[in-house]
Amino acid sequence: MILFPAIDLKDGQCVRLKLGDMDQATVFNDDPAAQAKSFEDQGFEYLHVVDLNGAFAGQSVNGAAVEAILKTVKFPVQLGGGIRNLGHIEAWLDKGLSRVILGTVAVRDPALVKEAAQKWPGQVAVGIDARQGMVAVEGWAETSELSVIELARRFEGAGVAAIIYTDIDRDGVLAGINWDATLELARATSIPVIASGGLASMDDIERMTHPDYQALEGAISGRALYDGRIDSREALAKLRAA
Repeated sequence: MILFPAIDLKDGQCVRLKLGDMDQATVFNDDPAAQAKSFEDQGFEYLHVVDLNGAFAGQSVNGAAVEAILKTVKFPVQLGGGIRNLGHIEAWLDKGLSRVILGTVAVRDPALVKEAAQKWPGQVAVGIDARQGMVAVEGWAETSELSVIELARRFEGAGVAAIIYTDIDRDGVLAGINWDATLELARATSIPVIASGGLASMDDIERMTHPDYQALEGAISGRALYDGRIDSREALAKLRAA
């Protein structure tokens, strides 16, 4: 079970949004690379990064900040936000990313995702962000008519490394992950699922150690790590002992 610390980038700063609203951003660090190094020093083994501006723009906007992170840390980094074509994917993997996360393009062009997953085995993940069970795209600005499970099943057997599932209504408000929907997704697909959106407390970490939750590859934590609701060393120790 991997606990992924999250760095969300907006205007070159490390922020957390509330309910995916760009106008409700809290700045936690104006040096993302230093924040990434802090997470590495705390013992985390994998970093989750999102280019928030890029998700809206459809192309990399915070590329300089991501490159600074990659030059600063040694642990693997996955990136989502604005990665929409094979050229974007190849460029980022060449710069040292371990995994790219494809969200909007997974809805708009699933064939591209499948092609990328075959071309770069183990390095392509799908980001499924949902509002009331329906998939949202374009930086969460639009809601599609696709259900979460319907989208996930499109990529069954395609070689996708993981699905990162975010319940937008839980994101950034410390309401707790939507465990029921996340586990339902994990049981509906053979693709490893990573939970995201709302990890709130050590109680959530404790829950992740129970056998029922071993279906998940891990979970992403943002705000709760930044404000100390989750003690990183205690959380990592619990998960490693499970």
